[in-house]
Amino acid sequence: MLRIIHTADVHLGARHDDLGEQASAQRERQFAAFVATIDLAIAEKVDLVLIAGDLFDSNVQPRRSVERVAAQLKRLVAAKIRSVILPGTHDAYDRSSIYRAYDLKTLAGSTPDDDWVTVLTSARRGIHIGACDVVVHGPVFPTKRAPHSPMQDIDVAGQKGRATWHVGMVHGAIAIPGKTDRDDVVITTDEIGASGLDYLALGHWHSAQQAKAGGVPYAYAGAPEPVAIDQDRAGKVLLVQLEATPAGRSVTVTEHPVGKTRFEKLDLDAAGVTTQAAFIESLARKGDPDLVLDVRIVGVRPDELDLQPEEIESALAPSFLKVRVRDVSLPALTEGQLPSAETIAGAFIRDLEARIAELEATPADDGVGDPAAEAAELRDALRLGRLLLAGHEVSL
Repeated sequence: MLRIIHTADVHLGARHDDLGEQASAQRERQFAAFVATIDLAIAEKVDLVLIAGDLFDSNVQPRRSVERVAAQLKRLVAAKIRSVILPGTHDAYDRSSIYRAYDLKTLAGSTPDDDWVTVLTSARRGIHIGACDVVVHGPVFPTKRAPHSPMQDIDVAGQKGRATWHVGMVHGAIAIPGKTDRDDVVITTDEIGASGLDYLALGHWHSAQQAKAGGVPYAYAGAPEPVAIDQDRAGKVLLVQLEATPAGRSVTVTEHPVGKTRFEKLDLDAAGVTTQAAFIESLARKGDPDLVLDVRIVGVRPDELDLQPEEIESALAPSFLKVRVRDVSLPALTEGQLPSAETIAGAFIRDLEARIAELEATPADDGVGDPAAEAAELRDALRLGRLLLAGHEVSL
């Protein structure tokens, strides 16, 4: 049996320009998730930790950051757990690589003569770890953009007799026509299926996911702590167990949460909202510095209800890691008896409601603009018109 912790895309040192004053705190959360990954590896007494690229967010990092990582790898060495690190696309193994600038292996207490810590390079594209009975294949290029698929350089057949297990590491995207054409590293599921690997540990996509190709299990561990606030499948690492039995080989992949960030999506009916102040007060009760809150205001809203999403977000910002408010509610059509068609109000309401009904009945693919968007604008114009004609003051 071989037990592995698979992680990737830690992105230590990320700038997080979108988080403003909270950027520094988020960097510390990312490092805490890395520490939690090491904690899990030690608690589970795994044989091997694989880091499939982008451990660092860039090749420009202070020495202190590298030393903090080395201290965690040293914990693995002390626990007799080996680790293998693959450069990614953010910490690429180019001329300015952080792995050329710093000897992470030595800083972590490993020596050239042992295999406790291994950083794969363009000169060392794999390692046979005899104590774990595994060959780890990890092609690395001296440029960020791969000249060809790294799967072409994985030779399981040529090393079949060296170990029971053959595990691959790649930092790149699985080919999706029209979506991954510009990615720096691209592989195909056909290549995975033909590789002969027992497991392929992937990095680059920040959401955890797993699948099989031609009988070969592969998985993205995802980012252990979200790098962007919309990555709701991040926050995990993978515990991979490879077992050989008389009945055959099996690979079990289990997700383990290590990140602190939580995500919650709320759809709130505008009909139940009385005022903006009350709306802010109700959401503030859910305040949590680890929560990314995504709120949509839906349904039909009363004429008197005036909500300003930017003001709501600003008021709630101190209570959450990040909050997003979108108003997709629709103003109501006119209720009750209409004013006479001979009055300004009657003519205005009838004309707009007739046009709204026409637009809402128009298919979206009729080739004439966006009927739904135009209908929504007219509903808002109808709401404002009713308020003005009734003598209310309206802020535009």
